[in-house]
Amino acid sequence: MTTPPAVEIEDVRKTFGRRTALHRVSLRVEPGEMLALIGPSGSGKSTLLRHISGLVAADRTAGRIRVLGREVQAAGRVTPDIRRIRSEVGFIFQQFNLVGRLSLLTNVLAGMLARVGTVRSLLGGFSLAEKRRAMQALQRVGLAEYAAQRASTLSGGQQQRAAIARAMEQRARILLADEPIASLDPESARLVMECLTSLNRQDGVTVIVSLHQVQFAVQYCPRSVALKDGRVVYDGPSSELTGETLRRIYGCRVPDFGIDSTAPLEFDVCRAPALAASA
Repeated sequence: MTTPPAVEIEDVRKTFGRRTALHRVSLRVEPGEMLALIGPSGSGKSTLLRHISGLVAADRTAGRIRVLGREVQAAGRVTPDIRRIRSEVGFIFQQFNLVGRLSLLTNVLAGMLARVGTVRSLLGGFSLAEKRRAMQALQRVGLAEYAAQRASTLSGGQQQRAAIARAMEQRARILLADEPIASLDPESARLVMECLTSLNRQDGVTVIVSLHQVQFAVQYCPRSVALKDGRVVYDGPSSELTGETLRRIYGCRVPDFGIDSTAPLEFDVCRAPALAASA
């Protein structure tokens, strides 16, 4: 039996008033891929991720999106089964979306909501085994020592890694990350990208991450898809992105990237032996 694509997008169009956010976008992502969405602000990256998760419906004139072989939406209508599909799709937001007054452990346990139900989740009725699993997720992202601490007391980078641990506890098969490192310092950004890479390589989770920092796309994501004005203008190996290609995508002078206009981009891959909890 053929394994269906992790994500399959066909001819999706989305308009907001007179502005076209997505212009008949088609895209296929295979299970286990780690893909970067790049492109200038307003190019449609966030809109596309929200369509994949069923948070936004496309125009009715055309378009279909399937996730793990199941239809998320077609002809502008989101499937009634969307909640079950979302249980296997984690979403990492730029602003973390943690409950600041709750402990880090409780926030991670919230990833189990789709499996344990709202009532048990609100009452905090988690078993010892479930709490141990959540602690293991925090250990993987380097935050186990902060499990009892309120989420609001942690740094942005720490909160973003906690959001990744929550997706681990959700047992998501696909992870959508919408500019997860946009507001972070370089070291915190690196640690977040290392966590996403670990989830992809060790757990086989399909990761689609929207990035403004092209160097991180090249360093961590084998494949990049570039959007510009709602259209796919590049889909290929990240290693083959050149200064000239990026100039066409971003519309700025090549020296602004600090790279040669024709040569492939090259960056040192800096792998930490362990995640630092202080970032």
